[in-house]
This record gives sequence, structure tokens and C-alpha cells, in this order.
Amino acid sequence: MARDFKADYRTIMDDHFPPEMRISFGDQTLVYRKRVWRIVDEDSKERVEKGLRYGENPGQEAALYELVNGNLTLGECQFIAPGLGLVSALDEEAMLRFGKHPSKTNFTDVDNGLNILKYLMDRPCACIMKHNNPSGVAQGATPQEAYHRAYWADRLAAMGGAVVCNRPMDKATAEEISASYVEVVAAPDYEAGTVEILGRRKNLRVIRVPRMDRLAEYAARRFVDFKCLIDGGIVVQQSPLNRIRSTKDFLPATAKVEGREVRCERAPTAKELDDLLFGWQVEQGVTSNSVLYVKDGATVGIGTGEQDRVGVAEIAVNKAYTKYADGLCYRKYNIPYYQLAMEVERHQRPASQKEEIDQLTDAARGGLRGSVMVSDAFFPFRDGVDVGIKEGVSAIVQPGGSMRDAEAIQACNEANPKVAMVFTGQRAFKH
Repeated sequence: MARDFKADYRTIMDDHFPPEMRISFGDQTLVYRKRVWRIVDEDSKERVEKGLRYGENPGQEAALYELVNGNLTLGECQFIAPGLGLVSALDEEAMLRFGKHPSKTNFTDVDNGLNILKYLMDRPCACIMKHNNPSGVAQGATPQEAYHRAYWADRLAAMGGAVVCNRPMDKATAEEISASYVEVVAAPDYEAGTVEILGRRKNLRVIRVPRMDRLAEYAARRFVDFKCLIDGGIVVQQSPLNRIRSTKDFLPATAKVEGREVRCERAPTAKELDDLLFGWQVEQGVTSNSVLYVKDGATVGIGTGEQDRVGVAEIAVNKAYTKYADGLCYRKYNIPYYQLAMEVERHQRPASQKEEIDQLTDAARGGLRGSVMVSDAFFPFRDGVDVGIKEGVSAIVQPGGSMRDAEAIQACNEANPKVAMVFTGQRAFKH
């Protein structure tokens, strides 16, 4: 009899992690309490009291713990105190609609969405998270506009993702979200009737995140970051602090070569500075090695987790072209671009339809013309910078600090028209 692999994803695993966990740092101890929920599972229709459904994959036991006691100070660093839980503090009251019992990935996606939004609380913003990376992030005049722009930044990857919004959910936004398949929606609050609208999707988890209205305060707080090794060992580090909090924190792009200073000849415009700041804040939640492109307060292409910087710059370009073509195709023909290409190949559609989409995409450079380029670390060679300049970026932000910074700056000065560049003085690796 064939095994039902689908059943693995519906199974709620027993976990054998203890109700309480204590971690001691010398004579200081942090106390954590395991989070469990008593909810009705939509698949089994039974009320179940359990913690996480499973870990990153079915077959992995997992547990979520909230910091409930202890105040850790090491050196001059005072780490985040108990009583400030966000995702770890979610109880039955915050879980407005449970759908299936949540898994580890559901919560880590929401958490990383909050990690990005904590820098972007000044205007409506939406993150669509997928596999702990943003597929699209955008600001807008309204929550609906922010979500709409984030969704169309990468409609394909948004499927099955987690939508995290920094403003209360309204009916217009809920209607648009419910038109597509997502796993989780998280927001600071929900207007009357919005949960019912979102509930049209089976198994969708609807979460009200406590203290999201004070999320910006978390940008200045450190937590203990644990990295576990395959031999059972642990690397412990402070969580990063992002020094770029406003456009005034950017540094001029300069470098010394043989005693001569090389300086970027064009300063960014106010609009470019806004996009550079937005992109750098989004970068805090993107897995390294990463490069992303931003235009008008929305991501255009996001390259993640690549080994070389020129490669990830090219991947982000390729994704931008692919997503732009798909968006054009879906709006015009209501089908994905890959389906259009397949039907043209099978002579089920005229080739002119695909040719038109391709021509429009190439003319717009996949939406990259006039965008800004964001890199989480310096460019070891100018080739990565040249990738963005070729596609029409107008400004670049990077940490600086490479032995070849002067070459990267020179690439901007040689561009026609000239491209602006600023440094952050701080990289944003995330592994």
C-alpha cells in the first residue's frame, strides 16, 4: 500500500521538550516557558492541546519558548527583558483563527517579518515572507496599497507565504489577501468583519501580534542569538543593531588609492535616499549573501543566500525580469507567464502574445530602470556594481570596506548618467 505523504503535513507531533527551560550564563539565569495552545484543528475537528505542529519539516519535534524570567547583562549589553514577547507570547486570544496547528516555519516567517517592520513603522508597510525571507516588501499610502505592491513584487513566491502588516487589517486589504493562497496573516489588530473575510481560506492562521504598535522600540534591543552546530555545540552572539536609522546616517562613498581620495561624484536625490533607506531596512531580514533592488518604496528583485556577490546581483536581476513578465501576463491574460510560454510552444496561442510580454519586460528592464541597489556587504570587485548599472539603477548602498572600494566608486562615476553611491559603515549578514 502506497504511503500517504500528505498525511505527514497534517500530523501534530508529540514533543518531548520540557514545559520549562533554563539557560545559565555564569550566575545569571534566563527562564523560558513552553508555549502550547488548546485549539480546534480544522483537519481533525478535534480540540487539541499542543505546542508547535512540527519543526522545519514533518518528523522533527519542536517547541516554542517565551522568555518569562531573568535579566541578562553581559559587559555593557543589557539584553531584552521578560514581558516583551511578540511571536513567543501568542496565546489563544491572539490566535484569532487557528486553521491548522502552527509549525515552526509559520512563526519564524512572522518573526522575520517583524524584524524588517521594526525599522519601517512610520508608514503602512507589508512584508510577504517565504522560507524566512521576504518575497516582497512595500510601503503604501494605505495598508491595501502596501499589500498590493508587496504581492505584485513577486506574485509567484507569495503563494503559501506569511503576510505581516504593520497597520490594523481593514476589509479592503482582507479582501485582496483572501483572493490568493497564504498560510498566515499577522497584524496589530483587525477591523470588524475582516477575520470572517480571511476565513474564506481553509486552514489560514490569523494572528493579532501583541505590542506591534510599539515594534519600533525593538530596533534598539539586543537578544541572545544561538547558532547550533551539528556536534551539539552552540555559538552564542549578540543580535545585530542596525546603525542606519535615517538617511542622515549614510556615509559618503570614498576610498583611498595610492594616497589619492576617490569620491562618488553624484549625491543621491531625496527620493533615492528614501529608497536606499527602505532597502537597507529590508536587507536586515534577507539571508546572506544578498543583493536586492528597490523602487518607489517596494522591492523589485531580491537575491538571497548566494555564495558570490556578482552571482546574487545577477540572480536578483533575473528574478526581477521573471516577476515583471509574470505580472504583465497575469494582468492581461489571467495566466502565469510560464503557462503562456508553454501554450505558445504547443501552438495553442499565437507567438505574438509572448513576444509582446517579452518586449515590454525588456523595455522596462524588468522594472529595474530607476531602481536602487542594496548589498548586505561590500563589493569585492566592481563586477557586481556593473550588473546593477547595466540594468539602469540610479543609486547604490553598500557597507564599504573593500580593498577595491575605489573601483566600485569609479564604476558609478563612469556610468552615463552617473550613479550615486553611499556607505553604511556596517554590513548586514544574516545566516
